Amino acid sequence: MVGIVTERICFLAISILCSFSFISVRSLNEEGRVLLEFKAFLNDSNGYLGSWNHSDSDPCSWTGVACTHLRTVTSVDLSKMNLSGTLSPLICKLHGLRKLNVSTNFISGPIPRDLSLCRSLEVLALCTNRFHGVIPIQLTMINTLQKLYLCENYLFGSIPRFIGSLSSLQELVIYSNNLTGVIPSSIGKLRQLRVIRAGRNAFSGVIPSEISGCVSLKVLGLAENLLEGSLPNQLENLRNLTDLILWQNRLSGEIPSSVGNITSLEVLALHENYFTGSIPREIGNLAKMKRLYLYTNQLSGEIPREIGSLTDAMEIDFSENQLTGFIPTEFAQILNLQLLHLFENNLEGPIPRELGELALLQKLDLSINSLNGTIPRELQYLTYIVDLQLFDNHLEGTIPPLIGFYSNLSALDMSANYLSGSIPSHLCRFQKLMLLSLGSNKLSGNIPDDLKTCKSLTKLMLGDNRLTGSLPVELFNLQNLSALELHQNMLSGNISADLGKLKNLERLRLANNNFTGEIPREIGNLTKIVGFNISSNQLTGHIPRELGSCVTIQRLDLSGNKLSGDIAQELGQLVNLEILKLSDNRLTGEIPHSFGDLTRLMELQLGGNLLSETIPVELGKLTSLQISLNMSHNNLSGKIPDSLGNLQMLEILYLNDNKLSGEIPASIGNLMSLLICNISNNKLAGTVPNTPVFQRMDSSNFAGNRGLCSPQRSHCESLVPHSDSKLSWFKNGSQRQKILTIACVVIGSVSLLTLLAICWAIKRREPEFVTLEDETKPDVMDSYYFPKEGFTYQGLVDATRNFSEDMVLGKGACGTVYKAEMSDGEVIAVKKLNSRGEGASSDNSFRAEISTLGKIRHRNIVKLYGFCYHQNSNILLY
Repeated sequence: MVGIVTERICFLAISILCSFSFISVRSLNEEGRVLLEFKAFLNDSNGYLGSWNHSDSDPCSWTGVACTHLRTVTSVDLSKMNLSGTLSPLICKLHGLRKLNVSTNFISGPIPRDLSLCRSLEVLALCTNRFHGVIPIQLTMINTLQKLYLCENYLFGSIPRFIGSLSSLQELVIYSNNLTGVIPSSIGKLRQLRVIRAGRNAFSGVIPSEISGCVSLKVLGLAENLLEGSLPNQLENLRNLTDLILWQNRLSGEIPSSVGNITSLEVLALHENYFTGSIPREIGNLAKMKRLYLYTNQLSGEIPREIGSLTDAMEIDFSENQLTGFIPTEFAQILNLQLLHLFENNLEGPIPRELGELALLQKLDLSINSLNGTIPRELQYLTYIVDLQLFDNHLEGTIPPLIGFYSNLSALDMSANYLSGSIPSHLCRFQKLMLLSLGSNKLSGNIPDDLKTCKSLTKLMLGDNRLTGSLPVELFNLQNLSALELHQNMLSGNISADLGKLKNLERLRLANNNFTGEIPREIGNLTKIVGFNISSNQLTGHIPRELGSCVTIQRLDLSGNKLSGDIAQELGQLVNLEILKLSDNRLTGEIPHSFGDLTRLMELQLGGNLLSETIPVELGKLTSLQISLNMSHNNLSGKIPDSLGNLQMLEILYLNDNKLSGEIPASIGNLMSLLICNISNNKLAGTVPNTPVFQRMDSSNFAGNRGLCSPQRSHCESLVPHSDSKLSWFKNGSQRQKILTIACVVIGSVSLLTLLAICWAIKRREPEFVTLEDETKPDVMDSYYFPKEGFTYQGLVDATRNFSEDMVLGKGACGTVYKAEMSDGEVIAVKKLNSRGEGASSDNSFRAEISTLGKIRHRNIVKLYGFCYHQNSNILLY
């Protein structure tokens, strides 16, 4: 009996528990079950949706879910939860849903067309996911939709043409997709639309004039598309527009004056288009303008003085156009101005001193214009200026001495002007200066102490000035320095071993100074160096083997020094080298075979040394060589390697003035890219290969090789006949031939005396000009060709100050290059070839260079401007 009662009690208890369990499962309402089904399509790797529990009565307490006071779901916000998977349209069973936000996740797949069943939806935010496919046309059926955010996905196709059906739409944000096609004209029906952000797509066609029907529009963003045509005048009807952002399209025509009627504009970004004409004066009506960007167009004319009416403007950028005239002083009326960029135009005149009244100015860039006069001292008192760029103008005078004293200056570039005096001593007072570029001026004196301790500096560029003194060792403590350019000054002394401390240095240019001593071995510590140019100094000693550790280096120039000894084999480890120049030193020994590993090399200059032995066959592996391969003026011997025929991109080859023997490899004659090939003054024999490449070259490129024959004759006749062959002909000739020979000698002698008399008579006169067509004719090759009337040899003497050392631009194996400032203001380069006492050999080299360079027009070859042979001086003009 007791057992029966116990069984009944247990059964009753189990029944009660089961009933409670059933009630618990059944208690989650319909909307909760819909959300659990929706969740099943998502991957919640971080467990953000752990609170979505089926044991709850409703989902109103779940993460991302919001309900009304009646416990009806109105919003699901799952943004930034690292969710993946796909988006299920089952969520549209939540009939009260007004907001769905799953932005900034990794959800993929197409946007479900059945989202159109969310009849109460007001906000659909799907930005920053991995959705692909087209924008479903069915979305245009959600009449309640106010905000549609589809940005930063992989959507393609066009905007649905029925977009105008979304009569409640206020914000359309679809930027950063792959959308194409035209902007549908039906968009003009959206009278409540306030924001269009559709940039960074591939929309084409014109901006539809119907867009002016969006009378509530505040932001129109269509940047970074392929839109064409002009700006519609109808845009002036958008009286609420604050932001007009159309940069980086293909818009053209003039900026309409009607833009001045959009008086609510605060941001006008039309940069990087093809607008022409002048800046409309009506732009002065935009009194609320804060940011005005018109840069990188084709605008011309003067900057309108009405610009001064934009008193609220903070940033104005008119750079990279074709604007002319003076900089309006009215800029000084824009007291809130923080950025003013006018660089790369055709502006002239002085820099207005009134710009010093812009107390809030932080960035001023007037570079690449034709501004003249002095730098206004008022600029040195701008306390907020951090970036001042005035380079590439015609400014003169001194740099204001207190530049940097009152402000946290971070960038100063005044290079390529005519500035003189010393470098100001307070540029880095606040230790914020990162970029200082004062190169290509006439600055003198020493590098100031202020810069020697400027630890913030990353780029110090003072090249092409008249600075004196030694290379300050304190500079080598500037650990952030990535670029140090002190080339073409009058610096002297040794280069300290402390140079190796600059572990972040990428570019080092010390060329054209008077540095002496040896290259420090610590150069090998510069493991980030990309460009190293120390050419045209007076450095001695060996090339340090430690250079082989600079494996990142791409350009290495040690030419024009007094370096001696063998070339370090370790240079063959610099596999990233593109340009290697070791010419015009005193290097001896053989060319390292390891150079064959420099497979990225485009230019190799070894000329003007004392290198001997044979040319390594490994050089044939340098298939990237294109600009030049120069081994001239050495003591190289042996045969020319046939492997050089592998250099299919090579354009210039100099092997002249060596002791090379054997025949010219036929493979070299098949280098179709070859423009210059000078192998004169060697000991070559055989016949010049009869190829189109060699046929178009002047014979002087092969002269000075006694055993070398020309293929242009019916029989092989030496380019430089042997003297014994002449004697043999005279000895074995007939009596008639001898008489004829004697007569020719007599007549020739008389003719020669007559010619000498004529030459003596005309020597006292100014040399005659010859036409360009005659420039390569034999009878004028030893005369003159100047590019225009008024050029004379005496003019060259005056322009180079009698070939003064002060006018030297550089020195090479073949001669010295001078800067010549002609009487009419034109600046040319004058190359005066060295006289090596080689007689006809030197003349042949001169003829070869004229005949070759006079015919060639190529990006890597300087255009020959003229030439002159005067009093045993061979001169080329460039």
